[in-house]
Amino acid sequence: MDNQKKEQIKKSGRKPKVDPARHRYSISLNDKENDRFLSLFEKSGMKVMAHFITACMFDRTIKTVKIDMNAVDYHTRLTNLYSQFRSIGVNYNQIVKILYRNFSEKKAAAYLFKIENQTAELAELCRKIIDLTREFEKKHLEK
Repeated sequence: MDNQKKEQIKKSGRKPKVDPARHRYSISLNDKENDRFLSLFEKSGMKVMAHFITACMFDRTIKTVKIDMNAVDYHTRLTNLYSQFRSIGVNYNQIVKILYRNFSEKKAAAYLFKIENQTAELAELCRKIIDLTREFEKKHLEK
């Protein structure tokens, strides 16, 4: 009777879980095993160690995220290079407008010829960069 009264009286506080985890186990690891365990835990990306242990015990799939810093560095440098190419294109358009506005047709055409040669070299360089990027993706970023 007393147990029923206690359960009925208690109305405030946290609601009890349907299936609470009451069973506790303890294991001991040596230094080498502990280092291996911690590295696996860090690779998994899980935030709670207890969830990681239960996932390992019951053969749930554990996600490991591997970040290749070389690929990240390559991507940031390639992004910077691409932004520089865009700024060159904007500058090219501005130069063409200024040449035709301020110079005669002959002088403007002569200057544009020089600029076109440089532009062709930049286009070739861009093709090489694209080829190198594809090669890098095939070698290092395959899943």
